[in-house]
Amino acid sequence: MKKITLYSLLVAAVVLIFFGYVLLAPATSFDEKNKSFVIEEEKTDKSDVIELLEQKDIVKNGWAFSLLADAMNVWTKLKPGKYQVKHTDNLISIVRMLRNNRQVQVKLIINKIRTNEDFARLIGRNFSTDSATAMQFLTNNDSLKPFSVDSNTVCTVIIPNTYSFYWSTPISKIFDKLQTQSDEFWAAENRLAKAKTLGFSPKEIYTIASIVEEETNMESDKGNIASVYINRYHKGMYLGADPTIKFALKDFTLKRIMDKNLTVQSPYNTYKNKGLPPGPICTPSTKTIDAVLNSPATSYLYFVAKPDFSGYSNFSSNFAEHIVYAKQYQQALNAYLLKKQNKE
Repeated sequence: MKKITLYSLLVAAVVLIFFGYVLLAPATSFDEKNKSFVIEEEKTDKSDVIELLEQKDIVKNGWAFSLLADAMNVWTKLKPGKYQVKHTDNLISIVRMLRNNRQVQVKLIINKIRTNEDFARLIGRNFSTDSATAMQFLTNNDSLKPFSVDSNTVCTVIIPNTYSFYWSTPISKIFDKLQTQSDEFWAAENRLAKAKTLGFSPKEIYTIASIVEEETNMESDKGNIASVYINRYHKGMYLGADPTIKFALKDFTLKRIMDKNLTVQSPYNTYKNKGLPPGPICTPSTKTIDAVLNSPATSYLYFVAKPDFSGYSNFSSNFAEHIVYAKQYQQALNAYLLKKQNKE
């Protein structure tokens, strides 16, 4: 009898040690430091989740996870979202994470975006909202009304930066945060007063900055280029901005704007429509926005790339001087293209 009791105790001890190891030892089977996975809205059933965790190598023992998840009542509390597991996590910590809905935040990195379609795709890649739904939001003026923008000016809400959201955050809530950031940006460093002094609203400054952003990468030239467009605007001239033609054509691969391109029928064609285009043609950097706000008072009305191909521009206050600079650049460009052609 004593032997049977000792044997039973030994078996019980082995079982306890085994289950203690299964529950407390690292439960993952991936090699990375951590790994993320997404539980989708329509796939929160027990079988779907266990299959996902096994396929992603999140847990080694699906049966043990299942038993523990049942015991800890995970399935009535589980919510769709993005979760992250460390390589060293045990089953108890993984189950608690799911039961307590401890989701990992998604980093939304916004640099330069040119079109609503680009932004919709960015949302679709990072959140539960697909790109088609995001596009519906971005083109629906009723949806955009609370943010005081329309489908043309929607991108003026976006200040390029890195933002944190949960994977399941709806696009309306994403825009709430973007607008808060935008309001804080414009309220800082006297930006609203600077825009008013220049005779523009923040949305209009943003639109001018988007053109400047597409014109040059040279920070020191941005203020002068902004002054050209501001001077043209106030004189009632056509802005004549080549980047707006690329936007109108939706062809951002164009290296040179030809005369045939200038005939495109679009409100974004600033060679045919006076004033600013209906909205921005990209999301400009904060540096470019500030370059517009702090642009010097000049008499410049024209600019053209320097013939040394440095990326900088020559600026002119009259057309005769501009033509001289333009011919210098054209001659240098022709010589460069001829040299390149001969090498080929």
